[in-house]
Amino acid sequence: MRHATLYCLITVLLVLTGGSASAGIRIKDLGRVDGVRDNMIVGYGIVTGLTGTGDSTRSRATLQSVANALMEFGVNVNAAQLNSRNVAAVLVSATLPPFARPGDKIDVNVSSLGDARSLAGGSLLMAPLYGPDRKVYALAQGQLATGSYSYEINGNLAQKNHPTAGVISGGALIEANVSMRILGEDGTIRILLFNPDYTTASRIATGVNQNFQADVAKALDAGRVEIRLAPKDAEQIVEFVSRVESIGVEPDQRARVIVNERTGTVVSGGDVRLSRVSVAYGDLRVSIVTDYLVSQPSDAALFRPGPSIRTAVVPQTRVDVKESTANSISLSDGATVADLVAALNHIKTNTRDVIAILQSIKRAGALHAELIVQ
Repeated sequence: MRHATLYCLITVLLVLTGGSASAGIRIKDLGRVDGVRDNMIVGYGIVTGLTGTGDSTRSRATLQSVANALMEFGVNVNAAQLNSRNVAAVLVSATLPPFARPGDKIDVNVSSLGDARSLAGGSLLMAPLYGPDRKVYALAQGQLATGSYSYEINGNLAQKNHPTAGVISGGALIEANVSMRILGEDGTIRILLFNPDYTTASRIATGVNQNFQADVAKALDAGRVEIRLAPKDAEQIVEFVSRVESIGVEPDQRARVIVNERTGTVVSGGDVRLSRVSVAYGDLRVSIVTDYLVSQPSDAALFRPGPSIRTAVVPQTRVDVKESTANSISLSDGATVADLVAALNHIKTNTRDVIAILQSIKRAGALHAELIVQ
């Protein structure tokens, strides 16, 4: 049986230019105001109502949690007296958005902590969610949605998705405010860039100064721009920040080439250029096929049977080597990665070879960009 080689290259080229030349990209899309951030909260709870798929009696923490919960309702039961697989201990996590207020609802993620087989159909009992300061910021409760199932009997298992984790949409009620201070004591706010870059930071400071017609902004480093507020602007900080975020700036991008080895996707970002380079590509195929033939005794041996007369299996192996003529491409100065990939695709280069060629061009100094292989 011969082995066939399948060549497949899916190329996606994205040239990130940063928007139109007239308006540019809004500052709010390039960075965030220092002090405005999400906060992580987490808690412990129990999920009830499972159909025998909860934690086993080996999970002592689950049994103790159930006993403690029953005690709150006046039922005094020892943990050793409990024997049920309809309950599971879980960890509950959520993200507290900025400017959240008491009474707002947020989604929560629930994941099994013990040896439960499935949380499908369960309900989370009221669980407090804590911040790093050990303060309760939200209370979570509700019906769990896993989008999955898991059934097992006599060693046979039928399962869809991941049954030991789920989500409760709007399942947590915020109970405490999160203090956020965006105006510093020195009367300044800071813009933190999502992708730190000295040129982009300098352009943001220049754009703010031109918009306000005053020297109020300066770039502290590649990732921070400081803006000083006048006393009247500090009193109307919402309007001031809104005006700053709406300013258009032309960002600068580092030249990067990202290659995904699994999918064969090549993404070119920024102003990626190639120096003059030549690439020679050859293909070597080795095919090894083994046939197993059955050798039967001759007719004469069948009439004179003996211990050494028997049917034998004889392997026959064939090795076939094919080497194609090397193909070559040449690229002039100023060529892009799109030109290179198009040329490689034309000579039917496979995905792995595209990665190797890009790495070789990088080592040769002809690819003026950061090469990232995923």
